[in-house]
Amino acid sequence: MSQTPAVRAVQVRRAYGPVRALDGLDLTVAPGAVHALLGPNGAGKTTAVEVLTTLRAFDAGRAEVAGFDVRRAPDEVRARIGLTGQYASVDDLLTGRENLVVFGRLHGLDRAGARRRAAGLLERFRLTDAADRPAGRYSGGMRRRLDLAAGLVHAPRVLFLDEPTTGLDPRSRTEVWAAVRELAGGGTTVVLTTQYLEEADRLADRISVLDAGRVIAEGSADELKSRVGGDRIDVVLGGPADTDRAAALLAGITAGAAAGAPRVAAAERRVSVPAADRMAALTAVVRALDDAGLRPVDVAVRRPTLDDVFLDLTGRGTAATIATTATAGAA
Repeated sequence: MSQTPAVRAVQVRRAYGPVRALDGLDLTVAPGAVHALLGPNGAGKTTAVEVLTTLRAFDAGRAEVAGFDVRRAPDEVRARIGLTGQYASVDDLLTGRENLVVFGRLHGLDRAGARRRAAGLLERFRLTDAADRPAGRYSGGMRRRLDLAAGLVHAPRVLFLDEPTTGLDPRSRTEVWAAVRELAGGGTTVVLTTQYLEEADRLADRISVLDAGRVIAEGSADELKSRVGGDRIDVVLGGPADTDRAAALLAGITAGAAAGAPRVAAAERRVSVPAADRMAALTAVVRALDDAGLRPVDVAVRRPTLDDVFLDLTGRGTAATIATTATAGAA
């Protein structure tokens, strides 16, 4: 496999008046990888995709996709990429098969070639049984799979997915995840923007965390999680007063731990403390709470999450900034 990056951005900048949507974006995506751009609304994810897919000009820096300069050879770039946005681009009145044939014809295939390509993609995305049904009667997951198929009609080397599971229910989201994993298994490079921590964790080989138009951290999910140390113990208390008492009590137990002081989520009445030694820390926490007369609602040992990573990197949690529903607009 070629070692030339599938996507490369060097100090890319794009401003909208006083707002810097991209403020020195550096990004390298390896061929055949699934690379996630993770961040809250306004982080620059969608602007990055628009720049890399030639849909939007940029003010400074350099960008290359599939070995071609985005500024100097936009037609060459477009011929080698696919793009699926946040909302399905298929025609509701056409059948699934007709949609894919139309896309094939737009990409220069003759009628017979377009029909062959459509049949292959319908089978690949498990849509054969619904092939001759109007797309408007598809479920959300089926429509997104059809949209992915449309983006692959011309066999692109790089596929950009801009928040592809926006608006989907959990079952449909799982269907799309399976389709993306299949694409990656077939060697397609996938650049995925998402607000969903679980989506990045489940799909991506590499993750770039964006904030304020630049990459603030990058690595595999495990590498990013290692930044915040090892396991943690979460204690859920019955009320605000108990939460404050538990935080003060557990701060003494975990003082000096590599992962730092307890973290308090007041709204959830939760205190989280580092646990270098799972069992020893769990025993110490439960004993200390019992000695203090505190009766927790729940105590659990958990691995670090990407939510912890974002909190560690930015000083704010993702609950208020990275959507937990699919109703957010473009970043």
